[in-house]
Amino acid sequence: MTSTTTDAYLEPTHEAGRSFVQRDLSGPLVMLNLLRFRDVADYSGHPDLAPSSPISGAAAFDRYIEHTLPFLRETGGDILFLGRGGPFLIGPATEHWDLAMLVRQANVASFLSFARHEGYLAGIGHRTAALEDSRLLPMSEMPLPVAGATS
Repeated sequence: MTSTTTDAYLEPTHEAGRSFVQRDLSGPLVMLNLLRFRDVADYSGHPDLAPSSPISGAAAFDRYIEHTLPFLRETGGDILFLGRGGPFLIGPATEHWDLAMLVRQANVASFLSFARHEGYLAGIGHRTAALEDSRLLPMSEMPLPVAGATS
């Protein structure tokens, strides 16, 4: 079961990056990641990171997480949730995601520091090799409404 769209989204566009920064988000961010893995990881763009024998996209993503966590934590972030996906309960029946991940960052500057970190970027090829498609939605926290409160 795959998505009916033919477009794959693996990296932000320049326009999306500019729009993200211009949103002027303040305070902590939570990044919703939806990930679909390749059956076999494709290390053709990063042969220096390739394992000695083929591995699954899921296994390549595990390598990405192992590589990434120290840099994420160093820049004020952490993984809040990592879970297996599947088909939607509410959503397109033809679309599925293998993994959902929530990543918290202290703020936009911390996220940008992480995304530009030389050590992190040295291992990003594991992510590229792993993914067939992805979505990344930056979210800012908002207060919960208080029951019984009037405006």
